Amino acid sequence: MPAILTSLLLALRQLADPAILRILAKSAGVTLVLFAVLAWGGWWLLDWGLEQAGLGDALFSGAGGLRGLAAFLLAAAGLWLIWRIVAMAVIQFFVDEVVEAVEARHYPQAALAAREPGLGEQARSGIWAAVRALLANLAALPLALALLATGVGPAILFWLVNAVLLGRELSEMVWLRHRGVRGERQRHRPRDRGPIRRGERLVLGGVIAALLAVPLAGFLAPVLGAAAATHLLHRKHSPRTD
Repeated sequence: MPAILTSLLLALRQLADPAILRILAKSAGVTLVLFAVLAWGGWWLLDWGLEQAGLGDALFSGAGGLRGLAAFLLAAAGLWLIWRIVAMAVIQFFVDEVVEAVEARHYPQAALAAREPGLGEQARSGIWAAVRALLANLAALPLALALLATGVGPAILFWLVNAVLLGRELSEMVWLRHRGVRGERQRHRPRDRGPIRRGERLVLGGVIAALLAVPLAGFLAPVLGAAAATHLLHRKHSPRTD
C-alpha cells in the first residue's frame, strides 16, 4: 500500500523534529519508570506467591534462590507480554502533542480545525485500549501455548493480535482530535476510527507491532505509529505543505 509507505517515511523523517524529540524523551522516560515499577512489583508478588505456595526458605537449602529465579523468569515472561500495552498506554497521554507537531508541519489547516481532547477523555481512551489489549493477549495465550511446538507460532500469533489492536488504537488516537469537527463525519459512531481503511490499519498496526518487539526501536514505535496514522488520516482530506 503506497499510502502506508509514504506515511511511515514522512513520520520517520520527522523524528528529528525538536518537538518530536521532546515527546520521545518524555514518553520513553515515563515508560521506563512504569516498566521498572511493574517489573519490581511483579517479581515481589510472584516471589511472595511461591513462598506462600510452599517454596519457603526452610523447605531445603537454596529454596530462596530457586524461588527468586522462578519469580524472575515468570515476571520476565509477563513483562514481555505487557510491554506493548504499557508503551501504547503511555503514548496515549502524549499522542495529542505528536499529532499537533505533524499537523503544524504538514497540515496547518487541519490543525486549526482540530479540537483538543480533555485529559479525562484521553485517560478513558487509554484505559479502554489497555484493557482491550490485555484481554486480547490473555485470550490468545492458550493458543500460543499450543503452538509452542511450532517454534515461531506464538510469536506470529501475538504479532497478529497486536497488529489488529495497534491499528485500531492508533487510528482512534488521531481521530480523537477530529471526530465530530469534519462536516462529512459529524454523525460519528462512539467508536469511530475515522476514514483510515481497515486494511491500512492492519498494515500500520503490523509494522508498529513488529517494531515494538525490537530493542530500542520499541521506544520509537508508538510515536512513529501516531505520526504515520496522522498522515494516513489527512493525506486525502487536507491540503499539504510537504
